[in-house]
Amino acid sequence: MLFSALFFAFSILILAQILQKRARIAKIAHEKTCAKFTNSVTQRIKSAKNQLVSYFINDIVRPTSTGLKMEDKQAIEKLKSAAAQTGLDISHCKIRRTSSRFCIGVEHGDYNGTELFGVGTDRFIWFAYKPNGTPKNRLFSVNLPSDGIIEFQSGNIPAPQSANVVNSWARFPYGVDYILRKNGYKLDKGIDGVIYGNIPGGGMSRSASLTLNLILTMLEVNNIEVSDDFKIIEMAQAVENEYIGSPCGQLDQIMIYFAKENMGTHYNPRQRKIDYVPLGKGGEDLRIVVMDTGTDRPGLDKSTYKIRRAECEQLVKLAQAKGYKIKNLADIKDDQLFNDITAAFKNSNPDLCDRLKYIYKAQNRFYKMMDAWRAGDIATVGSVFREDGIGLRDEYKISGPELEAMCDIARTVDGVLGERMLGGGDKGASGALVKSDSVEKLKKTVESEYPKAAQGYASKFAVHTCKIVDGVKVFNMEG
Repeated sequence: MLFSALFFAFSILILAQILQKRARIAKIAHEKTCAKFTNSVTQRIKSAKNQLVSYFINDIVRPTSTGLKMEDKQAIEKLKSAAAQTGLDISHCKIRRTSSRFCIGVEHGDYNGTELFGVGTDRFIWFAYKPNGTPKNRLFSVNLPSDGIIEFQSGNIPAPQSANVVNSWARFPYGVDYILRKNGYKLDKGIDGVIYGNIPGGGMSRSASLTLNLILTMLEVNNIEVSDDFKIIEMAQAVENEYIGSPCGQLDQIMIYFAKENMGTHYNPRQRKIDYVPLGKGGEDLRIVVMDTGTDRPGLDKSTYKIRRAECEQLVKLAQAKGYKIKNLADIKDDQLFNDITAAFKNSNPDLCDRLKYIYKAQNRFYKMMDAWRAGDIATVGSVFREDGIGLRDEYKISGPELEAMCDIARTVDGVLGERMLGGGDKGASGALVKSDSVEKLKKTVESEYPKAAQGYASKFAVHTCKIVDGVKVFNMEG
């Protein structure tokens, strides 16, 4: 009996040891399985993390060429072709694209001190550029191939407004170099670059777009950061004022540099402040149409713009001499002051009083237009645009025959809410605010009637429906 009990106890002990051993084996196997699973998960996490980092670096931090519009792709082909023909190396380069602009109000208000409102539009300048490892810049324009390659080293450029560059687009990169160096920036890294643009020859700020593009590119290539956006604006204006000799204000630069997709840009000069204003609900039917007359203005320095600006400044000085405390024509806001100054000078300077009348009335209309834009009241926005056009034609007297021919034609089309000349005046493009279902009718009417009104430009004009776009964009060119 005792033997049986001892045998049973011994058997239980042996069985317990066997079970413990199996348990240890199972535990080890389980731990190995868990470790293997953990390692697998860890590797997958690392892989996903690396992919995320790679995506962030390549597609967020670095500019990208994915998702390009057809017009970008077509421009890139032109840039590549020109580079191949000229021997400039832009392989795997960056491209900076700057927009045109469409001013909704107040045209010619910038140098008179008014508030401004406009949008960036999808007519562009593309600049493909790449550091070339030398201090020399080598630039070529697809649009002006007869000028050849513009080659220069920073500081070794003609003097401002030199006769030998007055008719060459080289005055823009020279002017950028001149102004950046004047502001204390050292530009010792040269680039190879090719430029192409499809902005009309007047009215949509081709020169401001080019100048901003060159400034931003030269700063980037030379690792220079400018924290004050308005300093960029001021330097772009200075390129045209000081080096080129064009007396432009800041409207064009502001409306391009700050432009944001699907937003209107409002600038208050007294507060030096930018606000983005979406078109209100109900305004989805509005379309912006640019009617390029086919004419090309050589520059503001050779235009009526220069005369009108001088006239406005002259009237301010005359009013100040009479004791009126104004800094610019925008300071004349109330009826009493307007009537007093008009009465004081209407006999001696009737033309100057006409210039004042346009600015005074356009400034008052501006606030009505802004309220309508916010409310989506496109009919009122269009009617103000039309009134401004009549004022530019009859009071400011800065339009031109081809510009007005386009406006006269547009005015006959149902669904055109407003039309007027754009930009500096004389030549270039007119603009229209149009209901979406009337755009094609406007295009067909212009195609039919404009060649009759301006026979010399029958094969040169064009009509564009514009999108509201970002003013500045940078992406990579593959290959």
